[in-house]
Amino acid sequence: METKTEINNKLYNSLGDDWYKAYDHPVALLRQEAKIKFSWINERIKQAKIQNLPLQILDVGCGGGFLSNRLAQEKYAVTGIDLSEESLEVARKHDQTHQVQYINADAYKLPFKSASFDVVTAMDFLEHVELPEKVVEEISRVLKPGGIFFFHTFNRNWLSHLVIIKLVELLVKNTPQNLHVIDLFIKPEELTQFCRNNEMNIAEMTGIRPCFSTITLRGLLNRTVPENFAFTLTPSLKLSYLGYAIKDSVNHDIIHQ
Repeated sequence: METKTEINNKLYNSLGDDWYKAYDHPVALLRQEAKIKFSWINERIKQAKIQNLPLQILDVGCGGGFLSNRLAQEKYAVTGIDLSEESLEVARKHDQTHQVQYINADAYKLPFKSASFDVVTAMDFLEHVELPEKVVEEISRVLKPGGIFFFHTFNRNWLSHLVIIKLVELLVKNTPQNLHVIDLFIKPEELTQFCRNNEMNIAEMTGIRPCFSTITLRGLLNRTVPENFAFTLTPSLKLSYLGYAIKDSVNHDIIHQ
């Protein structure tokens, strides 16, 4: 998909400790949202019966390691890949287990053998690439039959353009230019088709929205994200949505209850 505006992926190279400490940058929203994503994902992993342990997980576009490091604390064998070496250094620094394997790699050409992972995640990543279906194709290739693909991304419509792009620019002080580009947002039905085209079927999707009770007047006036700012699940997929797909399997290596 061609876009008139190029997305600013280079901004992640200069975040440094702001990945975990800043409240005057949209990364604070990502950090707070990561908490509910981890809980949702981990619950569904535990609901699955995994025959091959330890569970092998690949986190594509892992950034500063919000999800990778939490999953490692659950005793999973986690690999995180990202093109930003600077982000990977932050992720390694905050890996309390010292067990996550962080690799500088391209999501279009994952450096792994086919059927290597039980679970692959892509959080807030698919809307940062020009060819998301090519990434989904690679994810399917490295995913074992019956494996799980977890994703989080943004719907493409006027409301998400207003809330995810314009309101964040207005309400969060140090929002970089072109943090997100509306043309790269992905409709749920498009992502569903990407998965179907690559031997995966959507099992569940849910929306995510802010908990309005955690928005403070002080935060609005200072254009910062409150430390206790939180997100909650919602049936609506209009803005941000989280979900998972299961790769086709004859042997049913992973049986969902």
